[in-house]
Amino acid sequence: MGETEGKSTNGAVHANATSDSSTIASSSSGGQDDQPPIAEPPDCTIIEKSQPACAHPHTLPAELVAEQLSTDVNNGLSNEEAAIRLARHGPNSIKGAKGVSIWEIFLQQVANALTVVLIAVTALSFAIHDFVEGSVVAAVIVLNIVVGLIQDYRAEQTIQSLYALSTPKCKVIRDGQSETIKAETLVKGDMVILATGDVVPADLRLVQGINVSADEALLTGESIAITKNPGAIFQDPDMPIGDRNNLAYSGSSITRGRATGIVISTGMETEVGQIAQLLRKTKNDKVGRGPVTKFLFRSYQSMRNILGLEGTPLQVTLSKFALLLFALAIVLAIIVFSVSKWHISDEVLLYGICVGVAVIPESLLAVLTLTMAVATKAMVRGNVIVRQMPSLEAVGGVTNICSDKTGTLTQGRMITRKVWLRGDILGSVEGTANPYDPGSGSISWSADLAGSCLNDFLNVLILCNNATVTDGKKEPETDSSSVITATEDAEWKAVGEPTEIALKVFAMRFGLGRTANSSLVAEHPFDSSCKLMSVVYASDDEKTYKVYTKGAVEILLTKLEETEELKATILAKAEALASQGLRVLCIATKSMSADSQDAHDRTKVESHLGFLGLAGLYDPPRAETSGAVSQCREAGVTVHMVTGDHIKTATAIAYEVGILTVGASLKPNAVMAASDFSNLSDQQIDQMESLPVVLARCSPLTKVRMIEALHRRKAFCIMTGDGVNDSPALKQADVGIAMGDRGSDVAKEAADMVLTDDNFASIVTGIQEGRRLADNIQKFLLHLLTSNLAQVILLLIGLCFKDVSGVAVFPLSPLEILWANLVTSSPLALGLGLEDASPDILRRPPRSLHAGVFTRDLVRDQLVYGTCMGSLCLCAFMLVNYAASGMGYHLMVVGCNTPDAYGCNTVYRARAATFATLSFLLLVTAWEVKHFHRSLFNMDERWPGPFSVFKTIYHNRFLFWSVVAGFLVTFPVVYIPVVNTEVFKHKGLTWEWGVVAGCVVVYVGLIEVWKAIKRRLGLGVIEHPSLPGQV
Repeated sequence: MGETEGKSTNGAVHANATSDSSTIASSSSGGQDDQPPIAEPPDCTIIEKSQPACAHPHTLPAELVAEQLSTDVNNGLSNEEAAIRLARHGPNSIKGAKGVSIWEIFLQQVANALTVVLIAVTALSFAIHDFVEGSVVAAVIVLNIVVGLIQDYRAEQTIQSLYALSTPKCKVIRDGQSETIKAETLVKGDMVILATGDVVPADLRLVQGINVSADEALLTGESIAITKNPGAIFQDPDMPIGDRNNLAYSGSSITRGRATGIVISTGMETEVGQIAQLLRKTKNDKVGRGPVTKFLFRSYQSMRNILGLEGTPLQVTLSKFALLLFALAIVLAIIVFSVSKWHISDEVLLYGICVGVAVIPESLLAVLTLTMAVATKAMVRGNVIVRQMPSLEAVGGVTNICSDKTGTLTQGRMITRKVWLRGDILGSVEGTANPYDPGSGSISWSADLAGSCLNDFLNVLILCNNATVTDGKKEPETDSSSVITATEDAEWKAVGEPTEIALKVFAMRFGLGRTANSSLVAEHPFDSSCKLMSVVYASDDEKTYKVYTKGAVEILLTKLEETEELKATILAKAEALASQGLRVLCIATKSMSADSQDAHDRTKVESHLGFLGLAGLYDPPRAETSGAVSQCREAGVTVHMVTGDHIKTATAIAYEVGILTVGASLKPNAVMAASDFSNLSDQQIDQMESLPVVLARCSPLTKVRMIEALHRRKAFCIMTGDGVNDSPALKQADVGIAMGDRGSDVAKEAADMVLTDDNFASIVTGIQEGRRLADNIQKFLLHLLTSNLAQVILLLIGLCFKDVSGVAVFPLSPLEILWANLVTSSPLALGLGLEDASPDILRRPPRSLHAGVFTRDLVRDQLVYGTCMGSLCLCAFMLVNYAASGMGYHLMVVGCNTPDAYGCNTVYRARAATFATLSFLLLVTAWEVKHFHRSLFNMDERWPGPFSVFKTIYHNRFLFWSVVAGFLVTFPVVYIPVVNTEVFKHKGLTWEWGVVAGCVVVYVGLIEVWKAIKRRLGLGVIEHPSLPGQV
């Protein structure tokens, strides 16, 4: 058993002593509008005492639950019995998800197809004793693994601190005494004492309570505190957990009142624990398989993982591409061997491997990893933790966002949005950034307030209220505190039930606080049976008492001493406010004689009241949400609201943030209750024209089913959320994004990304960054593959260039190929990966997930660019080697593939000219591929004019200096003695530079003509389609 930290007298008796005759179960804000049906207790079977358990405790009386769990509602368990149960059932703790070790992160970096291909290239290079090439490729592999390992490990360590749910201390009754123990030592049958501000340590069946309400937003998604009714007994064993208001759930917090409850579930058996258990299962976990089947299935999955066929679209696409290139490399090597009639000498083997290596972009993996690492750091600066780098690219391809409402689209805090005063004066609060700050936002009134009842209305909000609001610079407000006013740099904090906080903040907007001469005579707390709260204060002369009352409109109307006409007007106005998604409270007051007996008689206090006004409260959207939703719509991304809140509230918020369009007719099933959605079969859901964009009263399984329905429509989904109830859907979604500030630990555990500032707009930033990354990946892919295609064309046709012994002479040496692929291309590709986002990046639809990054436009451009580049390199070799010699085509001297061979001077110069041409064309291509359609001389619409090319090429400084360095480094490689002949197998150039320059000019001209043709014919132009699911 845990350490005992304090003891007192029996808390259960005390909790019941001050309760009035009716069952108290809620905060002052009012109970649920839709109370579930209450029924007689069903028949039940007593469970064997050695294994205490209780099925459907919300359908049983508390006394029967206690009997089944072998406990006593007054004295609790004995310490001995608690220790026995703790040893038998284990601690009350939530097990974290299966953690990712550094070894598993390492395997994720190694186990992909491109790495496997590079390892094969390294092995072949060492096998033929080409140690230089083998070492360089091995260095590329190590660089990629190290960068990826460090990045993923750091992200995982950042999240590690968020993994486990905390287990607070709690008060229990054992052996008839109140003790404070660690919550992890709770066992089934323990009697727990709860008070305002406590976190519920386990799932409880409430026994007794006074004015109890609990915030269960993290579990149910309900934005308002839930009224608790310990005396309620329900008939439906499968009713939604949010409606079981005689239970309190682990992880929720008590916002008002006090209660005692019996522990019915601990640890992983709680509602939170069951959700956490889902996260511990992988998507391939299956039951009922035999050992052989499990082994074969695991082997199959391991092979798919190693080949990279599991993961995000980018991972799968690049893995398939790597396997294709590997197969192509083998085919090309076979072609080389076939041309030699399979007389494979060392030179033929080396040439075949060179052709195979030429088709593989060795630097692709390193460039991709570094580009993602840079983008990940940029997202960290934007308050987004990316746990896995590939998810950053994946988020750019999303078609649908399923977002929770409470705490994600909204602030998760209540504000008083509208008030309607007697005399038909309407006040509206707009622009509230901080719900706790009385100075945030502005109030507009429909009429002059002179002669209105505003002061009396505000007095009720302040005095009939138990919340405290402070600016953080003074002690929490007490009944005798002075007037509170807002300060600019205050850090506002509040304690209490959310609706009471909202009412108090509204009153404080007018500089109103509790007055020093306010003297409380009696308080009648909120009662679930009458849905009212009243306080009685003595007046200054103490000859009369003042009654202040607030509560549900339909109840308070019967207590008003007003005309039927006014009552009808009040009811109509209340319904109008409720239709806007507001939670409406009625405010009333009266004076009564200073009779202490009458003041404590609730029936007399709450009668003959005078109406003052109505207050409409709601959980406001975040300031940035509307703009972010609008950007999503422009970007072709459909936003779905999936929430546990009421359908009216959800619909109103959806209109306010732009998920639903004001004035537009709703499509069928655009707004649905989760119960209606759950009753549909998968086939019926798939037959719907579009899925609902507002899904209210959701359970965790409903959210998962929504994600599955989107997947069946080939959608790529983001799920955002902050609650425990969001976690299974976060896990199921293609990219799960959790809120890091107010989000639950279980949600963070399930997510691929975590927003540290809970800013919904950061998701749009993530989409923009993901699209920018996808665009840039396409740019450097085009650049790298153009180089590879050019080399393949050059080397395959180069098989015709033979010496007198019939051996093919390399137009490029093996190290020249490696230099072009790694030293020249890699910095250029990395520079392209750092390109800024294009201005229209959020004004075009999501890219096709079926095509991935290899779009038809990219493949077409690669063929054209690569063919032009390869052909011009071929021309450079033939002009220098054959045309300039005056001999035309002829067989060359033997041994020109070896260093400093005799009589190979012309071949060496031709090889140098070809190398310089390839290098310079690659450098120019880096600028041309910055845009697939626009001319290099008119590439950016921000800089028109003939000299715009200079701004275009200099805007990306890293790419600019990479190109400059590439030009400059070519000359030492060509001219440095020994290095040029012994290592690269070429010699310095003279007049041949004219050939190189001519090839560059012709190449730029060909590419510009090709872009002009594309613009003319509209090739590769992306049109914005109609957006599925939009309303």
